[in-house]
Amino acid sequence: MITNSGAGSNEAERLEEALHVLRAHADVEVAETQDQGELDGVLHRRGGRRVVVAGGDGSLHAVVAALHRRHELADAVVGLLPLGTGNDFARGVGIPLDPAEAAEVVVSGEVMPVDLIVDCVGEIVVNNVHVGVGAQASHNAKSWKWLGRAGYVVGAFTAAVRPPFYRFRVEVDGEVVADLDRHLVQVAIGNGSTIGGGTEITPHAVTGDGKLDVMVSFAVGPLSRFGYAALLRVGRHVEHEDVLYVRGSTVSVAGEQFYCSADGELYGPERKRTWHVEPAAFRMPLPVRND
Repeated sequence: MITNSGAGSNEAERLEEALHVLRAHADVEVAETQDQGELDGVLHRRGGRRVVVAGGDGSLHAVVAALHRRHELADAVVGLLPLGTGNDFARGVGIPLDPAEAAEVVVSGEVMPVDLIVDCVGEIVVNNVHVGVGAQASHNAKSWKWLGRAGYVVGAFTAAVRPPFYRFRVEVDGEVVADLDRHLVQVAIGNGSTIGGGTEITPHAVTGDGKLDVMVSFAVGPLSRFGYAALLRVGRHVEHEDVLYVRGSTVSVAGEQFYCSADGELYGPERKRTWHVEPAAFRMPLPVRND
């Protein structure tokens, strides 16, 4: 089990609940890591053992990225105990947010293939990557980080009051779905369905179907933006007349300078980025399906 060495007391208590379940079925080694070097050291000595990530989307991203970089991902089984803040990947695949219940899934769930998003420079995305107003909010929040979590609220407010409009050329499997002649506010590419602690930005995304879900919002007018935001809150924005929702294997975004938010991590500025899906890149124990 890989966990964050900086975990607070409340998280440690929840982790103990999960460990109680896991240790009833198997021997468990708990490895606390705080940087990439320590993570690589843990993975180097894991042998053929199953890896369990105790943390949120960022922790899952770090472990999967390390396994991918080490060319060990294809043979790995990665379990997840969602102890983060948003836990969006867990929400999307139905892993319970209760640690003990999630541990039951680790030991008795159905081991299923999970897709991965890989970009043109070899970086990976486990859940979702988006560009536009949401990523801009995260970028704006960097100036207010001294406020703590309230800094993101300020960043989101400034992005909402003066939302950035972009001219992008967006291609899905070589077909142009948005061009430079029309402004847009957001592009989301989903392997998983939710971001931000449950916002279903790509609501029809399935992590093991071999496809990427792509949502493009052209809602630039005041009324259109309001309608888009209202529907986004309930996962029905794909019904909006200014929203395009398509599926494919490769997605390219190019045009004006933009930032990307990938599994909650911000990078950029960029001018062009391409992402593709790697079907069945690794395996995870997931809740048993009844169908």
